[in-house]
Parts: sequence; structure tokens; C-alpha cells
Amino acid sequence: MATKMLSIPSYGFESECREIHNSWERLSQLGLVLATRTRQERQQIRETYKAIYGEDLVNRLQESKIANNNNKSEISPKLCTILSLWMLDLPERDAILARQALQQDHDINYKVLVEIFIGRKSSHILLMKQAYHARFKRQFDQDIVNIEPPNPYQKILVALIASHKAHHVDVSQHIAKCDARRLFQTGEGNLGAIEEAVVLEILSKRSIPQLKLTFYCYKHIYGHDYTKSLKREKSGEFEGALKMVVKCICNPPNYYAKVLHGSIKGNIEGVMVSRAESSDFDEIQRCYKNKYGIELREAISETIPSGDYRDFLLALLARTK
Repeated sequence: MATKMLSIPSYGFESECREIHNSWERLSQLGLVLATRTRQERQQIRETYKAIYGEDLVNRLQESKIANNNNKSEISPKLCTILSLWMLDLPERDAILARQALQQDHDINYKVLVEIFIGRKSSHILLMKQAYHARFKRQFDQDIVNIEPPNPYQKILVALIASHKAHHVDVSQHIAKCDARRLFQTGEGNLGAIEEAVVLEILSKRSIPQLKLTFYCYKHIYGHDYTKSLKREKSGEFEGALKMVVKCICNPPNYYAKVLHGSIKGNIEGVMVSRAESSDFDEIQRCYKNKYGIELREAISETIPSGDYRDFLLALLARTK
């Protein structure tokens, strides 16, 4: 195996990889080390580990999770899960989170899918779809279209998929004002129910930055947030789904603070690894404290039992300071 190292550039992570290889019964220490590594460093560690030992580090972590479940090891399966997600590059991670969202036992987790399409650039979405196809041998767009039974979130996702394919670059104040007026006319300016076709057309033809400007213009013109118009008596499932999408577009820190609060007693690992390296993670933590009167760090310490998994979550928070 050692000669295999000669065929790739040396990244200087050989000693770390050997330490990882010899410490599978001490994953807690491994987690604390990896939590401080940058995305590029983690990728280099993964590549170097495979060059030395001939196996993928992420696959090894996933195998450890299965073994720990079967043997009831003291090592938390959740720690293996979050470590494997943390070691993936962004497109591959989003592909796995998307597939998991589509395979929920009872209800598809549409919010995770919407968050990916709102929070990522079009170039990233393309890479995510490629990773999805490579890993699962399926077409992501087709999996969305084939969801049964159809529902409002699915309609919105199809529109967002079309938006990313359009590759918009510039934003236009004029278009934003025109779209804001169209939204008013088809919403609170209309005595009947909201015209879904008009909303979906706008979502499918505008970039996320353009949509954000549109909702800003709506508030400027009509004196209140667009989401207020979605709270009418005649509001239904489509309006409820649209409200969530608009909140995610307009105020991500506030939106993700609420998501973290809602998932802290369940599966928080997906949103934590997805947001830990985002530019607004500090702002998310400030919003969390403003909304709930407690630091996110304290909430995790009080809610999640002590152990390796909690230590890793706290280490992810510490890296943003």
C-alpha cells in the first residue's frame, strides 16, 4: 500500500490518516480533529486515506455505523453518520441528503429538498444532480416529477428546477416590481384563491436573488411581507408550502434558526453540516438566541445527551467563532 502513495501528490496528511486508521474505537477524538478542518483539508485527508489503505474513508465510517448498531457499541451511530456527511464534498452530500429526503418512511421531507434548491447556486445544483446519478443511478429531476401523489411542494420544486436551468445572472429592479404587482393581483388583490399558475411561472423563470428582490419590492410597494397575503381564510396547502419557500428565500438566518430549534431533539445532523460552513452561520446563531432566549450551544448541551455526538456538534459551533 505504501508504494501507492508515490503515485499522488503528498498533501502532508499521511500521519493523520494513519492515526485515523488506528483509532476506529476512538472516533470521538477523530471527530474533534475533523471538526476543525476546512472543506479542502477534509477532501485531501479522504484522498490520502484511500491512497494509503485502498478504501474510502466515508464508506468506512458508514460501515462503522452499521457495525456499531449491530454490536451495540458505545460509539454513537449518529456520530458515524454526521462524520460521514462532514467528510463528503458539497454536491455529494446534498445528493445523499436529497435521496434520504425522498426515501422518508412516511412523508417525503420536502423542506430539505427546497433548502438545497434555494441555498445553492445553479452550478452547484448541476454537480449535485451528477453526484446523485453517479451514486444512485437515478435522475433527480425525474424522481421529483414522479412523486405520487402530486402536491404543492412538488409543484414548487419543479418550478425551482426550471429556474436553475435558466442560468440567470443579473437581477432587475424593473422585473422585480412587475412581478411584485403580478403577485399582488393574483393574491390579496384577487377575491378568489391564489392563482398557482402565475406564482409557479414566476418561480420557474427567476433566479433566487431575483425572487428575493421581488419580495423586497412587494413589501416596499404594499407595506407588508408577501407571506402576510398567504394567511387569508382561503389559504390552502399551496399557500402553506409557498410561505415556507418565501421565508427561506427572504431571511435564511431566521429560517434556519427555526429549523435548528425544531430538529434539535431529532435529526439535527443534516442541517448542522449543511450550514456550519455557510457565511451566515454566525447570524443564524444570533437569530436563534433572539428567538428562543438561549444560545444554540446551550440548547444543544441541555437537549442532547452527553457523549461523542454532542461533542462533535459543539465542535462545529466552536469553529465559527
